[in-house]
Amino acid sequence: MIEDDLRAAFARHEPLTPSTGPLRVAIDRLAAVRRRRRQRFQAAGVVLAVLAALGVGVPQLRPDRPVEGSLLFGKPAGAQSGALNVLLVGVDGFGEEPSYRLADSVLLVHIPADRSRPYLISLPRDLEVSVPGRGTDKLNSAFFTGATEARPDLDAGYDLTRRVVADLTGVRVDAGAVLTFAGLRRITEAVDGVEVCLPKEVRSWHTRRTFPAGCQRLDGAASVDLLRQRRYLPDGALDRDRNAQRYVAGLVRRAVAQDVLTNPVRLAALLSAAGTGLTVDDDGLPMTRLVGVLPELKSVDPVGLSLPVGPPTGSSWRLQLDPKQSPAFLAALREDRLAQWVAQHPEQVNPVR
Repeated sequence: MIEDDLRAAFARHEPLTPSTGPLRVAIDRLAAVRRRRRQRFQAAGVVLAVLAALGVGVPQLRPDRPVEGSLLFGKPAGAQSGALNVLLVGVDGFGEEPSYRLADSVLLVHIPADRSRPYLISLPRDLEVSVPGRGTDKLNSAFFTGATEARPDLDAGYDLTRRVVADLTGVRVDAGAVLTFAGLRRITEAVDGVEVCLPKEVRSWHTRRTFPAGCQRLDGAASVDLLRQRRYLPDGALDRDRNAQRYVAGLVRRAVAQDVLTNPVRLAALLSAAGTGLTVDDDGLPMTRLVGVLPELKSVDPVGLSLPVGPPTGSSWRLQLDPKQSPAFLAALREDRLAQWVAQHPEQVNPVR
Protein backbone atom coordinates (compact mmCIF):
# COMPACT_ATOMS: atom_id res chain seq x y z
CA MET A 1 0.00 0.00 0.00
CA ILE A 2 2.81 2.39 0.86
CA GLU A 3 4.43 1.74 -2.51
CA ASP A 4 1.16 2.48 -4.33
CA ASP A 5 0.73 5.73 -2.37
CA LEU A 6 4.25 6.81 -3.28
CA ARG A 7 3.70 6.08 -6.95
CA ALA A 8 0.46 8.10 -6.88
CA ALA A 9 2.21 11.02 -5.16
CA PHE A 10 5.02 11.00 -7.74
CA ALA A 11 2.46 10.92 -10.54
CA ARG A 12 0.60 13.94 -9.13
CA HIS A 13 3.78 16.01 -8.76
CA GLU A 14 5.53 15.01 -11.98
CA PRO A 15 3.79 17.71 -14.11
CA LEU A 16 5.07 20.34 -11.64
CA THR A 17 8.73 19.33 -12.07
CA PRO A 18 10.66 21.91 -14.16
CA SER A 19 12.31 20.81 -17.36
CA THR A 20 15.94 19.64 -17.05
CA GLY A 21 16.71 20.70 -20.63
CA PRO A 22 18.07 24.21 -19.89
CA LEU A 23 20.13 22.94 -16.95
CA ARG A 24 21.67 20.17 -19.06
CA VAL A 25 22.50 22.63 -21.83
CA ALA A 26 24.21 24.94 -19.33
CA ILE A 27 26.22 22.06 -17.85
CA ASP A 28 27.28 20.86 -21.30
CA ARG A 29 28.31 24.39 -22.29
CA LEU A 30 30.40 24.81 -19.11
CA ALA A 31 32.02 21.42 -19.61
CA ALA A 32 32.94 22.30 -23.20
CA VAL A 33 34.53 25.59 -22.11
CA ARG A 34 36.56 23.89 -19.41
CA ARG A 35 37.61 21.10 -21.82
CA ARG A 36 38.88 23.62 -24.39
CA ARG A 37 40.66 25.55 -21.65
CA ARG A 38 42.34 22.40 -20.35
CA GLN A 39 43.41 21.32 -23.85
CA ARG A 40 45.00 24.72 -24.38
CA PHE A 41 46.83 24.36 -21.08
CA GLN A 42 48.09 20.89 -22.03
CA ALA A 43 49.60 22.08 -25.29
CA ALA A 44 51.19 25.13 -23.79
CA GLY A 45 52.23 23.73 -20.45
CA VAL A 46 54.88 21.19 -21.40
CA VAL A 47 56.55 23.56 -23.83
CA LEU A 48 56.56 26.18 -21.09
CA ALA A 49 58.22 23.86 -18.59
CA VAL A 50 60.76 22.42 -21.04
CA LEU A 51 61.21 25.24 -23.55
CA ALA A 52 60.38 28.60 -22.09
CA ALA A 53 61.31 28.18 -18.46
CA LEU A 54 64.45 26.20 -19.11
CA GLY A 55 65.83 28.16 -22.03
CA VAL A 56 65.92 25.61 -24.87
CA GLY A 57 65.74 27.28 -28.28
CA VAL A 58 63.66 26.45 -31.34
CA PRO A 59 65.63 27.94 -34.23
CA GLN A 60 63.27 26.93 -37.02
CA LEU A 61 60.43 29.03 -35.58
CA ARG A 62 60.59 32.64 -36.70
CA PRO A 63 59.27 35.63 -34.70
CA ASP A 64 57.39 36.91 -37.74
CA ARG A 65 55.44 33.67 -38.12
CA PRO A 66 51.95 33.79 -36.55
CA VAL A 67 51.53 31.19 -33.83
CA GLU A 68 48.29 30.49 -32.02
CA GLY A 69 48.24 30.23 -28.25
CA SER A 70 50.80 31.40 -25.73
CA LEU A 71 53.73 29.59 -24.20
CA LEU A 72 55.20 32.13 -21.83
CA PHE A 73 52.63 33.80 -19.71
CA GLY A 74 52.38 37.08 -17.85
CA LYS A 75 52.73 40.77 -18.52
CA PRO A 76 54.23 41.35 -21.97
CA ALA A 77 55.47 44.90 -21.40
CA GLY A 78 59.25 44.92 -21.32
CA ALA A 79 59.51 41.16 -20.84
CA GLN A 80 61.26 40.47 -24.13
CA SER A 81 64.25 42.72 -23.51
CA GLY A 82 64.54 42.39 -19.73
CA ALA A 83 65.00 39.55 -17.29
CA LEU A 84 62.36 36.83 -17.12
CA ASN A 85 61.15 34.97 -14.03
CA VAL A 86 59.21 31.73 -14.35
CA LEU A 87 57.56 29.97 -11.41
CA LEU A 88 57.42 26.16 -11.44
CA VAL A 89 55.34 24.46 -8.73
CA GLY A 90 55.40 20.74 -8.01
CA VAL A 91 52.30 19.49 -6.21
CA ASP A 92 52.13 16.36 -4.09
CA GLY A 93 49.63 13.58 -4.75
CA PHE A 94 49.18 11.16 -7.63
CA GLY A 95 45.86 12.18 -9.19
CA GLU A 96 45.48 14.60 -12.06
CA GLU A 97 44.18 17.19 -9.60
CA PRO A 98 45.08 15.73 -6.19
CA SER A 99 42.81 16.68 -3.33
CA TYR A 100 45.74 17.17 -0.95
CA ARG A 101 47.34 20.16 -2.62
CA LEU A 102 50.46 21.25 -0.80
CA ALA A 103 53.30 22.49 -2.96
CA ASP A 104 56.23 20.14 -2.39
CA SER A 105 58.60 22.07 -4.67
CA VAL A 106 58.63 25.77 -5.56
CA LEU A 107 61.23 26.71 -8.16
CA LEU A 108 61.82 30.16 -9.62
CA VAL A 109 63.65 30.13 -12.97
CA HIS A 110 65.49 33.40 -13.60
CA ILE A 111 66.64 34.19 -17.15
CA PRO A 112 68.86 37.31 -17.01
CA ALA A 113 68.56 40.17 -19.44
CA ASP A 114 71.98 39.36 -20.90
CA ARG A 115 70.66 35.85 -21.72
CA SER A 116 73.80 34.25 -20.29
CA ARG A 117 72.17 31.15 -18.73
CA PRO A 118 69.15 30.17 -16.61
CA TYR A 119 69.26 30.20 -12.80
CA LEU A 120 67.16 27.65 -10.92
CA ILE A 121 66.27 29.11 -7.51
CA SER A 122 64.65 26.79 -4.96
CA LEU A 123 62.25 28.46 -2.54
CA PRO A 124 61.92 26.22 0.55
CA ARG A 125 58.40 24.94 1.07
CA ASP A 126 58.76 25.41 4.87
CA LEU A 127 59.74 29.07 4.60
CA GLU A 128 57.57 31.30 6.78
CA VAL A 129 55.75 33.84 4.62
CA SER A 130 52.65 36.00 4.65
CA VAL A 131 49.80 34.23 2.84
CA PRO A 132 46.76 36.37 1.94
CA GLY A 133 43.67 34.96 3.61
CA ARG A 134 45.71 32.72 5.91
CA GLY A 135 48.14 34.96 7.78
CA THR A 136 51.67 33.82 8.50
CA ASP A 137 52.29 30.25 7.38
CA LYS A 138 54.62 28.05 5.37
CA LEU A 139 55.11 28.78 1.68
CA ASN A 140 53.59 25.46 0.60
CA SER A 141 50.30 26.39 2.28
CA ALA A 142 49.71 29.15 -0.28
CA PHE A 143 48.89 26.61 -2.95
CA PHE A 144 46.56 24.68 -0.66
CA THR A 145 44.80 27.87 0.41
CA GLY A 146 44.21 29.08 -3.14
CA ALA A 147 43.10 25.69 -4.46
CA THR A 148 40.76 25.11 -1.52
CA GLU A 149 39.05 28.47 -1.92
CA ALA A 150 38.38 28.05 -5.65
CA ARG A 151 38.24 24.28 -6.06
CA PRO A 152 37.85 23.94 -9.86
CA ASP A 153 41.47 23.10 -10.74
CA LEU A 154 45.11 23.85 -9.93
CA ASP A 155 45.13 27.38 -11.35
CA ALA A 156 43.85 29.15 -8.23
CA GLY A 157 46.52 27.49 -6.11
CA TYR A 158 49.18 28.68 -8.52
CA ASP A 159 47.75 32.23 -8.58
CA LEU A 160 48.03 32.63 -4.83
CA THR A 161 51.50 31.06 -4.78
CA ARG A 162 52.58 33.49 -7.49
CA ARG A 163 51.40 36.46 -5.41
CA VAL A 164 53.27 35.20 -2.36
CA VAL A 165 56.48 34.57 -4.33
CA ALA A 166 56.30 37.99 -5.97
CA ASP A 167 55.86 39.66 -2.58
CA LEU A 168 58.66 37.58 -1.07
CA THR A 169 61.25 38.15 -3.80
CA GLY A 170 60.24 41.57 -5.08
CA VAL A 171 60.38 40.41 -8.70
CA ARG A 172 57.61 40.11 -11.26
CA VAL A 173 56.64 36.53 -12.08
CA ASP A 174 56.29 36.49 -15.86
CA ALA A 175 55.19 32.87 -16.26
CA GLY A 176 54.25 29.77 -14.37
CA ALA A 177 53.39 26.09 -14.49
CA VAL A 178 52.06 23.51 -12.04
CA LEU A 179 53.14 19.87 -12.33
CA THR A 180 51.66 16.88 -10.50
CA PHE A 181 53.36 13.54 -9.99
CA ALA A 182 51.24 12.10 -12.78
CA GLY A 183 52.38 14.75 -15.24
CA LEU A 184 56.02 14.43 -14.17
CA ARG A 185 55.94 10.67 -14.70
CA ARG A 186 54.47 10.97 -18.18
CA ILE A 187 56.88 13.71 -19.27
CA THR A 188 59.81 11.59 -18.13
CA GLU A 189 58.55 8.57 -20.04
CA ALA A 190 57.95 10.68 -23.15
CA VAL A 191 61.69 11.51 -23.37
CA ASP A 192 62.69 7.89 -22.56
CA GLY A 193 63.98 8.74 -19.10
CA VAL A 194 65.96 11.56 -17.51
CA GLU A 195 69.56 11.37 -16.31
CA VAL A 196 69.97 12.68 -12.76
CA CYS A 197 73.41 13.11 -11.18
CA LEU A 198 73.43 12.69 -7.39
CA PRO A 199 76.38 13.67 -5.17
CA LYS A 200 75.36 11.14 -2.50
CA GLU A 201 73.27 7.99 -2.26
CA VAL A 202 69.55 8.48 -1.68
CA ARG A 203 67.33 5.81 -0.10
CA SER A 204 63.61 5.88 -0.70
CA TRP A 205 61.51 6.00 2.44
CA HIS A 206 58.48 4.96 0.36
CA THR A 207 59.77 2.07 -1.78
CA ARG A 208 63.12 1.19 -0.10
CA ARG A 209 64.80 1.71 -3.44
CA THR A 210 68.40 2.95 -3.41
CA PHE A 211 69.57 5.67 -5.79
CA PRO A 212 73.39 5.42 -5.88
CA ALA A 213 75.70 8.41 -6.01
CA GLY A 214 76.59 9.42 -9.57
CA CYS A 215 74.64 9.83 -12.79
CA GLN A 216 71.77 7.45 -13.59
CA ARG A 217 68.89 7.29 -16.06
CA LEU A 218 65.52 7.33 -14.28
CA ASP A 219 62.19 6.32 -15.74
CA GLY A 220 58.96 8.02 -14.76
CA ALA A 221 58.24 5.99 -11.63
CA ALA A 222 61.83 6.30 -10.39
CA SER A 223 61.84 10.06 -11.01
CA VAL A 224 58.70 10.51 -8.94
CA ASP A 225 60.14 8.28 -6.22
CA LEU A 226 63.36 10.30 -6.04
CA LEU A 227 61.62 13.67 -5.96
CA ARG A 228 59.40 12.58 -3.08
CA GLN A 229 62.34 11.81 -0.79
CA ARG A 230 63.32 13.99 2.16
CA ARG A 231 63.19 11.84 5.32
CA TYR A 232 66.56 10.13 4.95
CA LEU A 233 68.31 13.21 3.52
CA PRO A 234 70.65 15.25 5.75
CA ASP A 235 68.92 18.56 4.96
CA GLY A 236 65.47 17.09 4.47
CA ALA A 237 63.25 19.13 2.16
CA LEU A 238 66.17 21.39 1.21
CA ASP A 239 68.00 18.37 -0.25
CA ARG A 240 64.80 17.40 -2.06
CA ASP A 241 64.76 20.86 -3.64
CA ARG A 242 68.33 20.33 -4.83
CA ASN A 243 67.37 16.99 -6.38
CA ALA A 244 64.47 18.72 -8.14
CA GLN A 245 67.00 21.10 -9.69
CA ARG A 246 69.10 18.12 -10.82
CA TYR A 247 66.02 16.54 -12.41
CA VAL A 248 65.12 19.76 -14.26
CA ALA A 249 68.71 20.09 -15.54
CA GLY A 250 68.62 16.46 -16.72
CA LEU A 251 65.29 17.02 -18.46
CA VAL A 252 66.77 19.98 -20.34
CA ARG A 253 69.76 17.94 -21.46
CA ARG A 254 67.52 15.08 -22.55
CA ALA A 255 65.22 17.34 -24.54
CA VAL A 256 68.19 18.91 -26.33
CA ALA A 257 69.87 15.54 -27.02
CA GLN A 258 66.69 14.06 -28.52
CA ASP A 259 65.83 17.15 -30.60
CA VAL A 260 62.42 17.00 -28.96
CA LEU A 261 61.68 20.64 -29.62
CA THR A 262 62.77 20.60 -33.26
CA ASN A 263 61.13 17.29 -34.19
CA PRO A 264 57.36 17.65 -34.77
CA VAL A 265 56.67 13.97 -34.05
CA ARG A 266 58.58 13.97 -30.76
CA LEU A 267 57.12 17.30 -29.74
CA ALA A 268 53.58 16.07 -30.42
CA ALA A 269 54.25 12.96 -28.33
CA LEU A 270 55.54 15.05 -25.45
CA LEU A 271 52.54 17.37 -25.55
CA SER A 272 50.19 14.40 -25.58
CA ALA A 273 52.04 12.72 -22.74
CA ALA A 274 51.58 15.57 -20.29
CA GLY A 275 47.83 15.11 -20.14
CA THR A 276 46.12 17.00 -17.33
CA GLY A 277 49.05 16.51 -14.97
CA LEU A 278 50.34 19.95 -15.91
CA THR A 279 48.54 23.27 -16.07
CA VAL A 280 49.72 26.80 -16.68
CA ASP A 281 48.83 30.46 -16.29
CA ASP A 282 48.24 31.90 -19.75
CA ASP A 283 47.92 35.65 -19.48
CA GLY A 284 50.05 36.72 -22.25
CA LEU A 285 53.50 36.69 -23.81
CA PRO A 286 53.04 34.80 -27.09
CA MET A 287 55.40 32.38 -28.78
CA THR A 288 56.28 34.92 -31.44
CA ARG A 289 57.97 37.08 -28.79
CA LEU A 290 59.41 34.17 -26.85
CA VAL A 291 61.38 32.77 -29.77
CA GLY A 292 63.11 36.11 -30.14
CA VAL A 293 64.62 35.58 -26.67
CA LEU A 294 65.67 31.93 -26.71
CA PRO A 295 68.33 32.02 -29.48
CA GLU A 296 70.13 34.72 -27.49
CA LEU A 297 70.94 32.35 -24.62
CA LYS A 298 74.66 31.71 -24.46
CA SER A 299 74.24 28.49 -22.46
CA VAL A 300 71.34 26.20 -21.54
CA ASP A 301 73.24 24.71 -18.58
CA PRO A 302 71.44 26.11 -15.51
CA VAL A 303 72.95 27.29 -12.23
CA GLY A 304 71.31 25.77 -9.17
CA LEU A 305 70.72 28.11 -6.21
CA SER A 306 68.62 28.20 -3.06
CA LEU A 307 67.09 31.15 -1.28
CA PRO A 308 69.35 31.60 1.80
CA VAL A 309 67.51 30.54 4.95
CA GLY A 310 68.42 29.89 8.57
CA PRO A 311 67.80 26.74 10.63
CA PRO A 312 64.21 25.69 11.39
CA THR A 313 62.55 27.17 14.45
CA GLY A 314 59.66 26.10 16.63
CA SER A 315 57.72 22.85 16.70
CA SER A 316 56.35 23.48 13.20
CA TRP A 317 59.86 23.52 11.69
CA ARG A 318 59.36 26.81 9.90
CA LEU A 319 62.34 28.35 8.16
CA GLN A 320 63.27 32.03 8.29
CA LEU A 321 65.21 34.05 5.75
CA ASP A 322 68.91 34.22 6.57
CA PRO A 323 69.29 37.79 7.91
CA LYS A 324 72.87 38.03 6.65
CA GLN A 325 72.75 36.51 3.18
CA SER A 326 69.13 36.76 2.00
CA PRO A 327 68.99 40.58 1.63
CA ALA A 328 72.02 40.60 -0.69
CA PHE A 329 70.73 37.59 -2.60
CA LEU A 330 67.27 39.07 -3.14
CA ALA A 331 68.78 42.41 -4.15
CA ALA A 332 70.93 40.61 -6.72
CA LEU A 333 67.84 38.82 -8.04
CA ARG A 334 65.79 42.01 -8.28
CA GLU A 335 68.63 43.93 -9.92
CA ASP A 336 69.52 41.05 -12.27
CA ARG A 337 73.01 40.60 -10.77
CA LEU A 338 72.94 36.89 -9.92
CA ALA A 339 76.12 36.22 -11.91
CA GLN A 340 78.05 38.58 -9.66
CA TRP A 341 76.47 37.12 -6.54
CA VAL A 342 77.39 33.59 -7.62
CA ALA A 343 80.98 34.67 -8.29
CA GLN A 344 81.15 36.03 -4.74
CA HIS A 345 79.43 33.00 -3.16
CA PRO A 346 80.50 29.90 -5.14
CA GLU A 347 79.79 27.72 -2.10
CA GLN A 348 76.07 28.48 -2.51
CA VAL A 349 75.88 26.88 -5.97
CA ASN A 350 74.17 23.49 -6.12
CA PRO A 351 75.93 21.23 -8.68
CA VAL A 352 73.27 19.94 -11.05
CA ARG A 353 75.56 17.58 -12.96
